[in-house]
Amino acid sequence: MTTRKVAAAKKSAAPAKPVKVAILGFGTVGSSVAKVLAASKFPGIELTHIYNRSIDRKRTSVAAKFVPKAAVWTEDINVILNARVDVVIELMGGLNPAEGWLRKALGSGKSVITANKQLIAYRGASLAKLAAANGVHLVYGAAVAGGVPVIPGLVQGLGGDHATRISGLINGTCNYILTRMETGADYATVLGDAQSLGYAESDPSADVDGYDARAKLCILSRIALHAELDPDAVATQSIADVDAIDFAYAKELSCTIRQVSSAQLEGAIVHARVAPMLVPLSSPMAWSHGTQNMVIVSGRFGGDVVFSGHGAGGEPTAVAVVSDLLAVSQGSHAVHLPVRKRAVTGEFMASHYLRFIVDDKPGIVSAISGALAKVGANIDSLLQRPGYPKHRLPFVVTTEPCLTSTITKALASIGKMDCMLEHPLCLQMLDPEEKV
Repeated sequence: MTTRKVAAAKKSAAPAKPVKVAILGFGTVGSSVAKVLAASKFPGIELTHIYNRSIDRKRTSVAAKFVPKAAVWTEDINVILNARVDVVIELMGGLNPAEGWLRKALGSGKSVITANKQLIAYRGASLAKLAAANGVHLVYGAAVAGGVPVIPGLVQGLGGDHATRISGLINGTCNYILTRMETGADYATVLGDAQSLGYAESDPSADVDGYDARAKLCILSRIALHAELDPDAVATQSIADVDAIDFAYAKELSCTIRQVSSAQLEGAIVHARVAPMLVPLSSPMAWSHGTQNMVIVSGRFGGDVVFSGHGAGGEPTAVAVVSDLLAVSQGSHAVHLPVRKRAVTGEFMASHYLRFIVDDKPGIVSAISGALAKVGANIDSLLQRPGYPKHRLPFVVTTEPCLTSTITKALASIGKMDCMLEHPLCLQMLDPEEKV
């Protein structure tokens, strides 16, 4: 064997340098990542730094036992940015200060793994360019659906298809709330339970008003539809206005209610919306309960593919983070797919569920029917459950398929009627003939 071959053999036999890892944010997910790493003992991965506010409290917590004794705990982000760290795992959330810190990390040759859906939705494209320019990785498999491998599945498993639609349940908190309400619980009680279990924040608006799911939908649209959307342009509707009576009426219509995120590519436009919708009981989305997530991708060649699993909680999300870490540490190459900026609209052609709370008087149904007819919408059915007082009577009208804007115009005038005690609730109804 020549001297050159001997040297090459020795070099290949030499142990690789360990991949040094820093975690930013030692909360529910960050501590779970440390736990998974400690339990699995992956060779060649070394947790060297932890960043968090109030570090003394974190360092003495029960979760700290999973952190190597040699690891550096710090409240100064510059300690990590200036250290010889190979991978920064960001689990703090939000745009600021996370964006600035991660830009510095990428710029200094550190790969970044993040579960920050807002950051990736708003800044993902520019951060990916920065990572590529510096020869490092930006990976965010945990940003959507927690431990369900939706993002790697789309990129690596379905990258060869031509997806035209993506829809599903991508906020475990809302799914938990609505499936509990389905059994008779009221919204306020279930929201309190979700907060006590750690599923919902003390300010739950990001979840219940649809902003969390909106960010995730934009990430999925970029990957599956190759469409870059402005998150602020995607229509959202809160689940907070859904009441127990709506589940009773939905059941009569052979449906239930879920927060559905949907994006459909038509030409150069994407129709996108995050809102509570009536879902047929025959749909897989109606079978998803608790904190489960479900994503359904419709492809031109591969048909419908369903991803499902638990999307909330520290450990499922930590699994996705650690999986990303293993891919980066073993030198996997990113799959680059063409992405174009697309205009977005909340307009859908669909049937609609309209629930009214009225002070009952003669002629109400006729007036509502007239307002709908004036804009070109037709009533499909009318439902009125017995047992409610006339001075506060809930009843429901469903319409034949029409545009979202058409119903919006009708409700603008209906809502001004003297008999209306609350603004009408309007929910889109998914077509029972659709496969999803």
